[in-house]
Amino acid sequence: MLVTVELPSGPAAVSAAWEEPKGESRGVVAIAHGAGAGMDHPFLVGFAAALREEGFTTVRFNFPYVEAGRRMPGPAAHAVLTWRAVVASIRSERPDAAIWACGKSYGGRMASMAVAEGMDVDGLVYLGYPLHPPGKPEKPRVEHLPDVRPPQLFVEGTNDPFVQPLSQLEDAVSSCQDARIAWIDGGGHSFEVKGAKRPADVVGAGLATLVVEFIDEVEPR
Repeated sequence: MLVTVELPSGPAAVSAAWEEPKGESRGVVAIAHGAGAGMDHPFLVGFAAALREEGFTTVRFNFPYVEAGRRMPGPAAHAVLTWRAVVASIRSERPDAAIWACGKSYGGRMASMAVAEGMDVDGLVYLGYPLHPPGKPEKPRVEHLPDVRPPQLFVEGTNDPFVQPLSQLEDAVSSCQDARIAWIDGGGHSFEVKGAKRPADVVGAGLATLVVEFIDEVEPR
């Protein structure tokens, strides 16, 4: 399917993969990619498939810069507009469904910015939140997080260079209205663990249980 995003330069269409579970849907998880890969990255495909096994509808989508064939993200405002358009598209199809915004790295941070600015979802999941550029903890990306009202789950690897020192992320999460961290021991930014080689789709699928547990803990609004 295609979702139309109203950018300042005019409308742009982005690809989205709407996929249903075998039985009745428990809600919709919208899934955004990281800065360096589109919606069809095996990590996200495996993660989404595992969520559908747990009864959730999944909607993976691209940001406009990927759709245009570019490698570097465009303005953050374009990503925020894309998140809004995707959530609006889901609501038009499933007006009564719970919607969870989930993103890998950049995609998750863009979701948090959209929600801080008023986008309405039942909760957010970050798969490797990029707290700061690697090696630059003095440049945290946290100012908006206290403005995020829905529950948040930060799934983070303890060896992720984007969240060192780990205490900095813990402090950021403590500043939030309703947030928690699920640590992946030894995990890097893509949740790779040294000495335990696994395909990316398997790594992604392995995180679905944590996300489902979080959703089960939170009462949809």
